[in-house]
Amino acid sequence: MLQNILGRAAAAGTGAKVLASSGIIRPYPPAVLVRLARTVKNWGTGPAGGFASLAVRFPDRVGLVDEAGELTFGEMQRRSNALARALRERGVGEGDGVALMCRNHRGFVDTTIAAAKLGADVLYLNTAFAGPQLVEVLEREAPTVVVHDEEFTELLAEADVEQRVLAWVDSDGAPEGVATLEELVASADDADLDPPDRHGRIIILTSGTTGTPKGAPRNEAGIDAAISLLSRMPLRHGWRTHIAAPLFHTWGFAHLALAMLLGSTVVLKRRFDPEDCLRTVEEESCDSLAVIPVFLQRILGLEEGVLQRYSLDTVKVVASSGSALPGDLAVTWMDHFGDHLYNIYGSTEVAYASIATPLDLREAPSSAGMPPWGTTVKVYDEQGAEVPQGGSGRIFVGNSLLFEGYTGGGGKDMIDGLMATGDVGRIGDDGRLYVEGRDDEMIVSGGENVFPKEVEDCLARHEAVVDVAAIGIDDEDYGKRLRAFVVLRDGASADEEELKGWVKQNLARYKVPKEIVFLDELPRNATGKVLKRELKDRPEDVE
Repeated sequence: MLQNILGRAAAAGTGAKVLASSGIIRPYPPAVLVRLARTVKNWGTGPAGGFASLAVRFPDRVGLVDEAGELTFGEMQRRSNALARALRERGVGEGDGVALMCRNHRGFVDTTIAAAKLGADVLYLNTAFAGPQLVEVLEREAPTVVVHDEEFTELLAEADVEQRVLAWVDSDGAPEGVATLEELVASADDADLDPPDRHGRIIILTSGTTGTPKGAPRNEAGIDAAISLLSRMPLRHGWRTHIAAPLFHTWGFAHLALAMLLGSTVVLKRRFDPEDCLRTVEEESCDSLAVIPVFLQRILGLEEGVLQRYSLDTVKVVASSGSALPGDLAVTWMDHFGDHLYNIYGSTEVAYASIATPLDLREAPSSAGMPPWGTTVKVYDEQGAEVPQGGSGRIFVGNSLLFEGYTGGGGKDMIDGLMATGDVGRIGDDGRLYVEGRDDEMIVSGGENVFPKEVEDCLARHEAVVDVAAIGIDDEDYGKRLRAFVVLRDGASADEEELKGWVKQNLARYKVPKEIVFLDELPRNATGKVLKRELKDRPEDVE
């Protein structure tokens, strides 16, 4: 069965080359191959089957490192078996929901695997959501059990949740009547289970930057999804990877899924700290680092003396996704740490659309690179006609990971089997994709179309600016006008007129913001996206 799956995926030349170069196709003893085939047949290619297959192949290899220590793949298999039985005793069965609100640690992974072994769906909750958002999401999704870190107890207090399990406990003990994940693991039999009739889904929530977060479910991805990413991002078998990106985010979960196939050792830290991230990568001899762009900004914002302490000599790939790389961030990073940065453009709904390699980021830093293997990207106008190369329009994507529609109903626009990303962009003469901004963020100011992203990138290139966001606000004379919010580097100075002059030097006059507001920091969610609704709601007279 396993060999058939790999064989079908490798039928195309690109697939065979990628699987071989990444080390996925490798020799195993006949007895191991038989067990692998049975495991994949019974459990599929999701978290249950993926990590079970690693327990078959490499039971004694360290599969996870977090602040509580190390776990081998064999230990992860036994822990998830026990947790699955304990959750089943609490009413979780096939088709039920398990909500998970955890930072990056073993409890997140344990619960994901255990729920999959029961045929249950896992709902990943954003650790930065506000209480009202959580209440609304949990009421809509109605999970049977909520597994969360102790620190989120108060946030979840207003939610109608019958059963809770604490995944990470910071205090001396859990509240009376609330079980901890470690207690559940210790209390149940850790022998292998019988597979369910139904394979569970992973439900990842949209960012909620413009409204209530929506649930975007995904079934198990085939091996072609991994081939696609690996075709332009050279991750290899057996690497050690520090997943700094939140696991509840599409990008963090993608690297957890890749680890199932590549046999990677996953290194986790509950919270991101810029220097601690560099220290972790060096101390754990990591080969790859998965981040969101704001993490790169925060690392490069460290004092030069601190940056000089870390060389990242073992790192071959820094994989970034979640939002656009502002200004010259990519070039600045590579100048400091080396040409190993890959930036992935996509969305919760379409997963990935294009990948910018180090060469792309050197030659065209503002581009999103090119589509990987098995992915189609086209640009359409408002009437649904394909736009000629070089012309701007709505970006649509086709691949094997398009979501099925939101759990609360509705979906994204489709044309010819391709799904809208919600962004506007163009395919340049160099064949690369250029994302110009959100299709709902474009403003018409004085009859001219303005995308905030272009202005943000321009301001981000000013030596005094460390962070920037721009929004359109109502204007009686122009219809809309652009307001920019700027964060200056520590010790740097610049006034409004200087920054307006900088934009005027580099962009058309009508793209110059009418106002520039200076802030200490921009409001962001846990995946690094700027919460522009908070900027829009900000009183004009607050400085």
